[in-house]
Amino acid sequence: MKFVDPHHDQWQAAAGEDGPRPTPAPREHSLLTLDQWHAVRGHWPAGMQHIGVALPNDRDIEDLKDDLPRLSLVVLDFPKWTDGRAYSQARVLRTRLRFTGEVRATGEVLVDMLPLLQRTGFDAVQLRADQSLDSAQRALRFFAGHYQGDVTEPQPAFRRTEPFEGARHVGH
Repeated sequence: MKFVDPHHDQWQAAAGEDGPRPTPAPREHSLLTLDQWHAVRGHWPAGMQHIGVALPNDRDIEDLKDDLPRLSLVVLDFPKWTDGRAYSQARVLRTRLRFTGEVRATGEVLVDMLPLLQRTGFDAVQLRADQSLDSAQRALRFFAGHYQGDVTEPQPAFRRTEPFEGARHVGH
């Protein structure tokens, strides 16, 4: 899991003094809102590799389906730590849409959320300012494994290995 320091992030939001620009100028490592991306994608240079889109958790992730080959970052927001819709968005991105770029969690991201963030497909987080990086790294090491499948290991534990041959009943 990559931990993003917002003060040293290479991705820059395409915003001006009055908020997001409706039609931002193309440049590498631009982080656009979904509306900005829809406004510029038709004339955005095809060779520009580092484009990111921030998607609110109340938007359908399928809105990005056709654009995913052009994107290298999708930022999903947690407006409240109790609102888990971005978990589902990340899982759909990874499993159904096969997105291989960076999926980043922002907003009200707490240390306690990290194991589930990782299991649903996030590979980068921007922790809430009051969260400890040391605690976050410790949270990711807390569980050695999980019984249920997830985006990195889709099989549940009972299907991950061959049955033990010595478990047959004697005399049958």
